[in-house]
Amino acid sequence: MVMTIQQAFQQARNALKEQSQPEEAITAYHQAIALDSDLAEVHYNLGNALKDQGRLEEATEAYRQAIALAPDLADAHLNLGMALLVQGNFHSGWAEYEWRWRCKDFPSPKRDFKQPQWDGGPLEGRTLLLHAEQGAGDALQFLRYLPLVAQRGGRIIIECHETLAGLLKGQRMDHSVVAMSELGPTFDLHCPLLSLPHVFATDLASIPQDVPYLQADAAAAKVWNGRLAEHPDSVQVGLVWAGNSKHKNDRNRSVKLASLAPLADIPGVSFISLQKGAAATEAMSPPPGMKLSDWTGELEDFAHTAALIAALDLVITVDTSVAHLAGALGKPVWVFLPFAPDWRWLLGRSDSPWYPTMRLFRQPRPARWDPVITEVRHALETFAAARIFSPVSYTHLRAHET
Repeated sequence: MVMTIQQAFQQARNALKEQSQPEEAITAYHQAIALDSDLAEVHYNLGNALKDQGRLEEATEAYRQAIALAPDLADAHLNLGMALLVQGNFHSGWAEYEWRWRCKDFPSPKRDFKQPQWDGGPLEGRTLLLHAEQGAGDALQFLRYLPLVAQRGGRIIIECHETLAGLLKGQRMDHSVVAMSELGPTFDLHCPLLSLPHVFATDLASIPQDVPYLQADAAAAKVWNGRLAEHPDSVQVGLVWAGNSKHKNDRNRSVKLASLAPLADIPGVSFISLQKGAAATEAMSPPPGMKLSDWTGELEDFAHTAALIAALDLVITVDTSVAHLAGALGKPVWVFLPFAPDWRWLLGRSDSPWYPTMRLFRQPRPARWDPVITEVRHALETFAAARIFSPVSYTHLRAHET
């Protein structure tokens, strides 16, 4: 029986639904291309399947082929951009990433402003609206560009998620802050926060990486310090094991609290839950032996979470907004990454050029968290021993670890 192009394409789709069959999907897409090489959608979907398997060079070529056949295929441009960015090709990656606004299923709709989008030129006293998009973590990451924007000589208004407004309004800066739900301000130009790397032609050598670029409320952090003093002989470690369940990649990035059982019996370590959302209920039944305090009912927004993080020794988290918050605060933070990571974490490195105090722990193969957790356990044993038995700074400790 000769397979038709429709059958090959459907076979690939079915294989992708079965998470254990990525290679079958790739094979089926190749079969579809052999039957008809002029279908841009097939090349695009092949690129996605290859990207999920970490085959980035092949994925990049598949996206380019899709674009050659359909130059206005926005999803192919966006995914090409992310494939280039994760490989460190920022020059071309940022330009392709700007196609995100043309994608039908992009999580943030394009804002319909009558004012033009800023191109990075001198502001000359004009007012610029910098507006958040996508998740809170994205906003936290790219707020680092504020000093560079301010050098252009204008007035800045930051529009952000409601949960970030309290934190940003508490910063010592001259910029105005409004929540997305508030009445729209008057401005002359606008720019999405995630377009700032493109505006400033950011490459790996020019990433703004001075931390902390956000500050927790000192009085609130002092209160948390007092509460944590109940365990003076412990290293205080914040813990986040799950992201937003509605995120399209959440099945790959989140874990269950129970899977962190190997961390439970490390001497001298106390854990503090920073977990919000549906997964927060798992804190009521931590792994046997784990000392886990849960005050998340008091963490109403990122300002409250920042104050608690400021009082901790370390944060361990999956790839979610708390990773960016801890990094922006200059707090030591360790991040669990899936085998095919988000574009911002690059490839094959345990550090991040975005956050100097961050350490990355990567899956060696898809869906395999056990090796990651084992590696984190060994690192945490070293971290705890250094903190408890000698006044070793985090920077010095990292130098020995690497």
